[in-house]
Amino acid sequence: MSQTGYIIIAISIVVILVALFTISFVAYVKTPAPAGCEAGKGPNCENCEIASCRFYASAEERAAKKRQEETMAGKE
Repeated sequence: MSQTGYIIIAISIVVILVALFTISFVAYVKTPAPAGCEAGKGPNCENCEIASCRFYASAEERAAKKRQEETMAGKE
């Protein structure tokens, strides 16, 4: 096969990959969020055990404050 044939195959592969990326991205954007994960509701970290989540640390701090407030309210 000549060099031109390889160039055409390479360009075809790149075009196919770009088309797959575009189609999958458009499908991702158009897919609605699952129930409970809608924008604006915030993360539901109370029952979550995924420590690698970016919301986990702040949720743990809020839970600790809430427990502390409940403890202080119980002593009064």
